Amino acid sequence: MKSKTFAPSWGALTSALLALPQLSAAFYLPGVAPTSYKQGDRVPLNVNSIKPVAAQDALLHSVMSYDYYNERFRFCQPEGGPTYVSESLGSILFGDRIMSSPFELHMMKNETCKKLCSSKYDMPSAHFVNKRIMQGYALNWLVDGLPAGQHLLDDLTGTTFYSPGFAMGTISTTDPDGPTFFNNHYDIVIEYHKVNGKEDQLRVVGVIVQPGSKAYKGDNLECNDNQTPPVVLVEDANAETEVTFTYSVYWTESPTPWATRWDKYLHVFDPKIHWFSLVNSAVVVIFLTVTVTSVLFRALKKDIARYNRLDQINLEDLSGTSALEDGVQEDSGWKLVHGDVFRTPSHPLLLSVFLGNGAQLFVMTGFTICFALLGFLSPSNRGSLGTIILFLYTLLSFVGGYVSARVYKSLNGEKWKLNIGLTPLLVPSIVFSTFFFLNLFLWANGAAGAVPFTTMLVIIGIWFVISIPISVAGSWLGFRAQPVEPPVRTNQIPRQIPPATTYLKPLPSMLLVGILPFGAIFVELYFIMSSIWFSKIYYMFGFLFLCYGLMIITCAAVTVLMVYFLLCAENYHWQWRSFLAAGMSAGYIFANALIYLLSKLSLGGLSGTVLYIGYSALLSFLFFILTGSIGFFSSWWFVQKIYKSIKID
Repeated sequence: MKSKTFAPSWGALTSALLALPQLSAAFYLPGVAPTSYKQGDRVPLNVNSIKPVAAQDALLHSVMSYDYYNERFRFCQPEGGPTYVSESLGSILFGDRIMSSPFELHMMKNETCKKLCSSKYDMPSAHFVNKRIMQGYALNWLVDGLPAGQHLLDDLTGTTFYSPGFAMGTISTTDPDGPTFFNNHYDIVIEYHKVNGKEDQLRVVGVIVQPGSKAYKGDNLECNDNQTPPVVLVEDANAETEVTFTYSVYWTESPTPWATRWDKYLHVFDPKIHWFSLVNSAVVVIFLTVTVTSVLFRALKKDIARYNRLDQINLEDLSGTSALEDGVQEDSGWKLVHGDVFRTPSHPLLLSVFLGNGAQLFVMTGFTICFALLGFLSPSNRGSLGTIILFLYTLLSFVGGYVSARVYKSLNGEKWKLNIGLTPLLVPSIVFSTFFFLNLFLWANGAAGAVPFTTMLVIIGIWFVISIPISVAGSWLGFRAQPVEPPVRTNQIPRQIPPATTYLKPLPSMLLVGILPFGAIFVELYFIMSSIWFSKIYYMFGFLFLCYGLMIITCAAVTVLMVYFLLCAENYHWQWRSFLAAGMSAGYIFANALIYLLSKLSLGGLSGTVLYIGYSALLSFLFFILTGSIGFFSSWWFVQKIYKSIKID
């Protein structure tokens, strides 16, 4: 009895792919176990680093974050001093500095106008705080691991959401050049949920902070009096401003269960524009790819048939020109360079090292996006993204070593010891040295985002103790494996390359090829950059998964097309050309980052500009290696296939 197989229709596959973003938004695995409280139990409120967000002019004015207990802020400290809360490696790398606080929160116990402490601000500290207020800095608190935010309304969709963080102060709306008001009172509204209606199992499911500025007179702490004037920190040389910090706590019951408490924080701005842009990019990319592949394979099929028909005819036995009249001519086009197309390129060692690291980044990126798509990188587990990236990159050093060694062996490289050493050292050294240089600017400015020296030592230890030995093991297996044999022999004397047309010259071809993969990810890149620099939560990994797939397809198809035209023009230097042309999309990403700097950011200082450009250049460099490797391997596969299909004497 034969079993029937059912093939899914294209419509069903398309519907499944379009459902991926919504599935990823609705399903995620919590990163931490729930904590249940009883009535009266103390609920911890921890403070995180103070980070810049968009100011009132909707621009970002700084990229520096500061410790909450920086002495110039003069915030109230707990008795005995603050203590650090243990964090993951990824959380530290992403700039989190979580510490204890003097706030006392007790489950279901309301507090009104409770005093924290009083602080005096002299001219330097007042100037420092006022400048941070004008730059749009926000305080970041965590209650039971949940960020304290503000309740906002999206005017486009009419939906409400919680935005993590709240303003340190405000600027006068009536007078742009007027004073800044420093928030010293906090109304903390905490939502809790009863597990199965039990009074002894209460869980925190939402936190809202409504800050206010109130200049109290003496011990009269009337925080609910709307007539109280705001706090203005005076920047006079001989004046000090005394500020009293107070807070109120209000507990409200919520029907939101603990498992979905993060849904309020996960908000998509302009969802229709997001969907329209993604679908539009997908349609254009798919149409382009189908057109390129159909034209390419039609031309290749005709070329291969003509070349093989020519090989079956012995021109010496022909009388007259009957064969030429039938359209059979001598070799032309890409078959002419069959004796040179697999010639070892210049600098094969450097190319193989880049390709090994590119394969490592390719697999790491794919695994990371898949883990995030399945919900393993929940925002409740702070720093999970950075931790999993570092973990996967370390383990996948085996892939980098193996690919680099096998490619170098296939390119007839002889310096195998140098290849084994450079593969785990060259690219990571560039990344680490750039990261260390940028970290010096953070150290010099006393920013909280500066990675501690001990963390640097941990990263170096992981690199040399784990990553390099794994890479060496992969290289050893790669050199023991059989090289990728070319289907045709290589001539001893290189063939002369004729002058190329304008669009096949290196720079024009790179610009033409690089813009198409960039176009596939342009929209999602905008949302990612907004999440990184404006301290927003990014969770649309379904869209990112689709964009990553579209970028791979586009990068491969367009690079193969360029290599085909290159070979038809009798230019057999396709190895570096395919790598650089596909990697040129990183140049467009860096140019887009510079445009973003001019349009969305207003970084007045040198340090902020250097940090932004430095991190953008670092990400562009990694993307250059990633897309360049995709272009090279797709071109290598293409060249192998077409020269296997013809008969060479």
